[in-house]
This record gives sequence, C-alpha cells and structure tokens, in this order.
Amino acid sequence: MIKKIKRLLKKVKRLLKKVKRLLKKVKKAINICLILTISYIFSILPKNNKKITFISDTRVEMGGNLKYMYDYIPNSYIKKTILKKDRRTKRKIKDKINLLYTLSTSKYIFLEDLVQTTSYFHFTKKQELIQLWHGPGAYKKFGYSRLIKNGGDIKSVHRGYKKYTKAIVSGEGIREKYAEAFGISIDKVFATGFLRTDAFFDKKFVENTRKTLLEKYPQFKNKKVILFAPTYRGAPYKNVSAGGAYYDFSKINFDEIYNKLKDDYVFIIKWHPALYNNINNGQIEDVPDLGKYNNFYYDLSQYRDINDLLLITDVLITDYSSVIFDYVLLEKPIIYFTYDLDEYVNDRGLYYPFDDYVYGSVACNTKELIEYIKNPDFCNEERLKFKEKFMSACDGNSTKKTYDLIFKK
Repeated sequence: MIKKIKRLLKKVKRLLKKVKRLLKKVKKAINICLILTISYIFSILPKNNKKITFISDTRVEMGGNLKYMYDYIPNSYIKKTILKKDRRTKRKIKDKINLLYTLSTSKYIFLEDLVQTTSYFHFTKKQELIQLWHGPGAYKKFGYSRLIKNGGDIKSVHRGYKKYTKAIVSGEGIREKYAEAFGISIDKVFATGFLRTDAFFDKKFVENTRKTLLEKYPQFKNKKVILFAPTYRGAPYKNVSAGGAYYDFSKINFDEIYNKLKDDYVFIIKWHPALYNNINNGQIEDVPDLGKYNNFYYDLSQYRDINDLLLITDVLITDYSSVIFDYVLLEKPIIYFTYDLDEYVNDRGLYYPFDDYVYGSVACNTKELIEYIKNPDFCNEERLKFKEKFMSACDGNSTKKTYDLIFKK
C-alpha cells in the first residue's frame, strides 16, 4: 500500500511539473501576442524624429557604448532610457505599456545586447534599430553563427537580430562575422569602432580614473594589480541546475596564489555579470571564501563596465572573454587561463582558431599562472597582428564616427 502511494505521489509530481511547464509556455505565448498586438496598434502613432530610446535588459544604469552615445548626442534630442538588471526580471504591466509606447514613437532605438522585446515588436520602415553591441572583436560564436555550427533549431536564435538596421563593429575585417551572427546583410554592418574604447585615448580621463580608483582603494598603491576576468561556462540566464552560467572554481588554487604573490601583488576578481547574478542569487554553492585572505583578493564584480579597472591593471588574466580586445589598446601583459580549451571550443565555437586571439602567455594550471604573472611575455608581433585584425577602427574617434554615420546622413 505504501509503495502504491509513493508511486502515485511521483506521478502527481511529474504531472505538476508538466502542468507548470505548460502554464509557462501559455504565459509566454500570451505575452508575445500582447507585444505584437499592442506594437501593431501603436505603429500608427507618428514617429518623433528627435526621439531616441536607449534600452538594455542587462544593466540598471547607463554605461558602456550606450552611455558614450547618449552623452555625445546633443540635448536638442529627446533621450529616453529603459533599463533593467537582468533578463529574468519581469516588468510590471504599466512598465511594459510604457516600453511599447516609447519604442513605437522613437525614430532611433539603441541597444548594446539582446533585448527580448525586439523579437516580437513590430518596427516600421521609418525607424532605426541600431546594435552597438557590448563586446568588441569577434571571439565566441553567437546568434545565427551558432545555428550554422550546431545545426540548431531556428527557435533558439534571437529573432530580434534580423531587425537591426545598423550594427557597429570594432574592425573592418570582422564585419562579415557580425553579419552572419545577426542574420543581416553586410552592408548593414559598419566598422566605425567601439565607442567605449575612446576613453583609452583620452589621457586626462585615464589619469583621473586611475586617481579616483586608487583613492577609493588605497591598498592598491605600491602593489602590482592582477585583474582576473573570465567569462562564464554554460547558458547565461538559466538556473545553474538547468545548465546556467557557472565557473569551475576548483581549477584555481587560491591558497597557492596568495602564498606566492601576497607581498607584491593584489588580485582583483571581476566575474561575468551572468555568473555574478547567479552567485548573488545563491544558485552557486562552491564559491570560494576569499574573505579569509588578508587584503589580497578583491571582488569588484559590481563594476558593470570593466574598462575603468583595466586602467589600473598591471596583468590581466582571462580566457574567452571579449575583454582581450579592449585590453590590447593599453599595451600591457595578458595571460589566457584556458584549462578547458578543447571542450570550450568544441561546445561554443570560435570565429577563428584560438591562436589568432593570443598575444600573451597561455596557462592551464595554477603553477603556470603564477610563473607567467611573475614573468609576462608581451608577444609584440602577435599583439600588432591582433590589433590590426580586430581593432583597426578604434582610434579615439569611434563615438564621433558612429554619430556621423547615423545622424549626419
């Protein structure tokens, strides 16, 4: 009798899970229908040629390329911002209506990442949907490029990609990669350079930023600064139990690094935003306790934009993150910590062979990591090739060139 009850309970649980999944799909379908219906109705509203919307589903304050564009555009334009912390954060009904109305009445809409609403929103031919993107270069495959690589389902690709009227990239040689990824023609992809990299060419900004950070963190003075900024593994915006963003912390011996480098260095950690969100939400349990180390490890993941931290960095440790493209402009040593290179490349896919991205040392374990931190290799020849291939349009005038392309034409 007890066994029958247990079997019955298991069946009920499975049934409840199926019902829950079904309800989730129904809710999503209703939401899509509402977006489509309302956006079609709102499409008859006149477009204000002076109205510009800046939208992001992954930040709560302006930053990155969005902020550079926002600040450069004259105040004679009406500039609206619609931001939220995370794609999993749900908007209230009132906020959704406001979002749809704002998009419908704007001549220009700027993005820097995926915005799910654009998948089902009806844009008219009078509108410009401009993708500034959040990372320069062309490293990990994404969008339709992954579909081509894996023979995947078209449903898994962000439908909003094909709606972009313009996309901005950091170098002429990678335009075709973004055209492929977004599923748009190459004549819609423009190599005007990455807007946020203009900061690296502004000596006054660099000096002020360094000064401000060192005043905020005086413990960094008279020390060499290591910045550890890896990308995530897994799917970025799902629960970890369902294969979400994670990192294998066991691959790094934090004790050994502390013991060997504590006298001359400080170690800043900048987790990827998707991974950091999962850490904060308690979805990752094996996060190392770095608080036990005396003034050596500093988790500064709360900095949404990494460029400020790069300015005080002496050695960067990363892997498959697009930070390698920004960082090359600073002419400082880099270490690639790629303990899972073959696995990652086979799963995610890169646009070019991994060696094309390397302009520093490659480490696979903690011992090699420490050795390369102490004795960095600048790889000058590889560095020049890398810069020419991926960052040729970044010359300190990227924001102006992008503005001229969009508004002066």
